[in-house]
Amino acid sequence: MTSPFQRRTGLSRILHAFGYSLAGLASALRSESAFRQETALAVVLLPAAFWLGRGWVEIGLLAGSVILVLVVELLNTAVESAIDRIGPERHELSARAKDLGSAAVLLSLLLAGGLWTGALWQRFGGSGA
Repeated sequence: MTSPFQRRTGLSRILHAFGYSLAGLASALRSESAFRQETALAVVLLPAAFWLGRGWVEIGLLAGSVILVLVVELLNTAVESAIDRIGPERHELSARAKDLGSAAVLLSLLLAGGLWTGALWQRFGGSGA
């Protein structure tokens, strides 16, 4: 049996997919405090990337690292939501899935923090190389 969503093609499919994406972002902003905090930080850091970066590669790395944090947070939220949908009882695999999602968020934050620290150090910390 074919899903009605799979029958859409072309522009209709793109528009519906865009709508689902916006609904996902709105849901995350409404229900996930970590995503709200990271989004607030992104509102500050994304324009700052254009000020701090010394070329398109640096701007791309700085801005991309911020966007990466948001993407990984959304994926972590999706994993947690799917696990919670299964049931509230504690299970070793559920805990592992949630821990792995959380670890992915941590790694993305460390990457972004490292890139931003390096860029700030290069700009203000001395060597300028």
